[in-house]
Amino acid sequence: MDIKKLLAQQVQEALTDIQLITDKPVTVRPAVRPEFGDYQVDSMMALGKLCGENPLVLAARVADALMKNSHSRTMLARAEAVAPGFINLFLRDEWIIDLTGQAANDERLGVARQNVQHIVVDYSSPNVAKEMHVGHLRSTIIGDASVRTLEFLGHRVTRVNHIGDWGTQFGMLIACLEIAENQGDISLSDLEGFYRAAKKRYDDDPGFARKARAYVVKLQQGDAWCREMWRKLVDISMTQNQQNYDRLGVSLSKDDIRGESFYNEMLPEIVDDLLARGIATMDGETAIVYLDNYRNKQGDPMGVIVRKQDGGYLYTTTDIACAKYRYQQLHADRILYYIDARQHQHLMMAWEIVRRAGYVPEQVTLEHHKFGMMLDKTGKPFKTREGGTIRLAELLEEAVTRAHKLVSEKSPQLAAGELETLAEMIGIGAVKYADLSKNRTTDYVFDWDTMLSFEGNTAPYIQYACARITSLLRKATATEGPLPQTFSGTLSFSTETERALAVKLLQFEETLLAVAKEGMPNIMCHYLFELASMFSGFYASSPVLTHQERSRRQSRLALCALTGRVLSTGLETLGIRVPERM
Repeated sequence: MDIKKLLAQQVQEALTDIQLITDKPVTVRPAVRPEFGDYQVDSMMALGKLCGENPLVLAARVADALMKNSHSRTMLARAEAVAPGFINLFLRDEWIIDLTGQAANDERLGVARQNVQHIVVDYSSPNVAKEMHVGHLRSTIIGDASVRTLEFLGHRVTRVNHIGDWGTQFGMLIACLEIAENQGDISLSDLEGFYRAAKKRYDDDPGFARKARAYVVKLQQGDAWCREMWRKLVDISMTQNQQNYDRLGVSLSKDDIRGESFYNEMLPEIVDDLLARGIATMDGETAIVYLDNYRNKQGDPMGVIVRKQDGGYLYTTTDIACAKYRYQQLHADRILYYIDARQHQHLMMAWEIVRRAGYVPEQVTLEHHKFGMMLDKTGKPFKTREGGTIRLAELLEEAVTRAHKLVSEKSPQLAAGELETLAEMIGIGAVKYADLSKNRTTDYVFDWDTMLSFEGNTAPYIQYACARITSLLRKATATEGPLPQTFSGTLSFSTETERALAVKLLQFEETLLAVAKEGMPNIMCHYLFELASMFSGFYASSPVLTHQERSRRQSRLALCALTGRVLSTGLETLGIRVPERM
């Protein structure tokens, strides 16, 4: 249940009861400290200013109206107004217990399915003929956490891996392949070498450059041999990329690939349409769209080229085609792009053309969920000691190697197979969580020691909490017998830590909704860290298996079981595996 939304509705009803009608949304948020209640309303300052009333007086009137409403009283033990105009809301214990029991008995943990939208999510987007590097990590795992969350909430999600598989570089590579001695067995490391050799030859050898440009034209015109070589490059690249996706636990597959080439046949029609409707104009042989909302240094509207003088098309034209296709052919209700912050203006300009042309209506959102860079401890872009780009496969291998060493030191008794499996879960999980736990809009510092720590806001800390709960429930089954099939009538609170843990568990749905709305997996990470920390405090202060009263043991076991399920499910929405023992 979304408690925030439910409380906001109750406050809105209270405003109506005191005859204050406003279309300004009410803001309810979890209280930052226990003495401020379970939730706080902070809208009265703004509303008081609008209606000319003292915010504290208005807050007191709303709090009084809330407690006179019979529906509100089933949820709230009390509502109190405090300076300068907050309303502190205290939930009824009976209501908390009832909802917690419902969540414990529900396979979806009490999380309601949302009104289904079809949401297209564009993420990862590596280039062909180059290995994935650390720069692809953020788009890949943040986008994947987003689609997992949206699907859990019940939405229909189409994943799109928009790969760079078209353009001048393929002319260079095909020309280089033609003169290579061995064309039959090309590994990805060879392709890296081919790319560098082709680029150097293209820059240094005018004859080679002419041949490369000719191959680009042949490729675009559908020449069979050029297409065969191009397909070979694409297939080898994506096979290697899929190995990275599989190791990362990312849900992308070859069926999700939509390269730039996919939209190639749409581009002439789009440019002709923009020209026919006066949205684009010709400047010599170049087709340009001028945008009044973007100005150059001289104050003139900026021009966006949609077709070059030589008849070629640019990334902007392809991005216009992408948006058009995703609405008109895929029938998307919402379209999300996980692309780094440096591309923001490019996307905004492409989408302004899309909106002006009417290819995507305003009610269908086009959202750039941009992200910052991965930095080293000196604050510079994360690279090798030699200054080169770190391959993603190398980064993941090092993560697992470091986790293997750490786990073998902490648990030397583990069998070799279990150690390997655990090292994979912890190492990959640590890399992903370290990124996902940071606000995606900012740069973040990559630090091996911090991310692999079993203390603080890290994957190992939360994975360990899950494993500890699994171990506890295993022991409980051995001593208490099978856990109850239903927790109805089992739960009760005797300490504040039990109650606080239950309230935090009930905030899972509103956390999921916030991640889905903002595309911010760090919201889930923060929630899971707080939940794991609260469980640790509860477990330390509230004996579970050793309590003398069976009813108290059963109630606390129910809280432990629900906490384990919420932690595990939350990690699953982040694409992080959960070990049964650590």
